[in-house]
Amino acid sequence: MNNETISPDKTDISDGENSSEIVLSQMFRTIEAKLLGMLYHVLGNIEDARDALQETFIRCWKHRDSLHEIQNIRAWIFRIAYNIARDVRKSAWRKRRQALPYDENEILSHKTKVDDAMIQSEELKQFRRAIRSLDNEEKEVFLLRQNGNLTFEQIAQTLNIPLGTAKTRMRRAVMKLHSILEEQ
Repeated sequence: MNNETISPDKTDISDGENSSEIVLSQMFRTIEAKLLGMLYHVLGNIEDARDALQETFIRCWKHRDSLHEIQNIRAWIFRIAYNIARDVRKSAWRKRRQALPYDENEILSHKTKVDDAMIQSEELKQFRRAIRSLDNEEKEVFLLRQNGNLTFEQIAQTLNIPLGTAKTRMRRAVMKLHSILEEQ
């Protein structure tokens, strides 16, 4: 199992604490870049996103013994990350804090040739600007769907909203992103 990739959906976890630890560690490594990207877009700065990513892993690790009860481990991790991001965003301490400068290239999830990296970096910047222009509700649904690969039912449950509302917010987000990116 050490060399296998973890399926994002229901994962077979055999008896034993070590297997839960291995599955959780491998799943987290597999989706870490997407989690960080989602957290960055929800929180607005990379330092808070990294802190939230670390807190996500800690919370997941504390509940690793119940992994066998979870049908979709990837969705479960994204829900925990989203809830942490929402808590961080609401905290008064964070609102008073100044964001630290960062290099946007730090969260590129894979290495490419220099020319390709520059093109990709510019496209990524344009896409990030477009995502930042979304309303918070649209941004949340979009990121949970795109980065978390959550179903609309899971998104509705995570955000505690009706299923139709989740779908409407996603449709509005996609239409806005399409319009913004077409203008650029």
